[in-house]
Amino acid sequence: MINGLSERLQLLRSKYNFSQKDVADRIGISSSVISGYETGERTPSTEVLLSLSYLYKCSTDYLLGKDKDCPHLLLDTEGLSNEQIHALQILIKTIRQGNESG
Repeated sequence: MINGLSERLQLLRSKYNFSQKDVADRIGISSSVISGYETGERTPSTEVLLSLSYLYKCSTDYLLGKDKDCPHLLLDTEGLSNEQIHALQILIKTIRQGNESG
C-alpha cells in the first residue's frame, strides 16, 4: 500500500465528478478494482498508475505522494501548438521575474 494514494485517488475522482465506473471504463479495468485502490486494499500497477495520471492530468509523483503540488495547479496544454506552449512558458517566466523584483 502506498501511503495516501487511496485518499488522493478519491479526491481526484470527486474533483472530476467521476463515478468509480467512469474511471474504470476510461482506463479499461473493473470498477471493483478502482474501489480496491480507493480503499487501500489494492495497489495499482505502473501501467494503471500512468493511466490514472493521464486521466486526472497529474503526475505519478503526485499520486505516489512524492510531489505535493495539487494537480489543479498544473497547466493543461492539451490542444495547444508548440509555439503556444512556448509563449506560455515565456509569459510565466516574465511573471515570475516580476514577482522577484517586486
